[in-house]
Amino acid sequence: TVLMCRGKAMQDFKGPDCRFVNFKKGEAVYVYYKLIGKSTELWAGSVGSDFGYFPKDLLEINHNYSNEELELPTDVSLFCYF
Repeated sequence: TVLMCRGKAMQDFKGPDCRFVNFKKGEAVYVYYKLIGKSTELWAGSVGSDFGYFPKDLLEINHNYSNEELELPTDVSLFCYF
């Protein structure tokens, strides 16, 4: 997994289920995947030790780590573990 970029959350976000990562305005969000296909508005990344999807429009990119973008088809999903 290649770290693509880092951004700052522009507002609070609470996802609808455990496949999403929650964050507060101003928190650093690290992006690892950009989804392609039906869900192009979603990216996957981490906040602290939590990993999941989030809407890309809520992130202000402030540092790019890689010029190579890793895109995943939207039929790939994260699973919830309890």
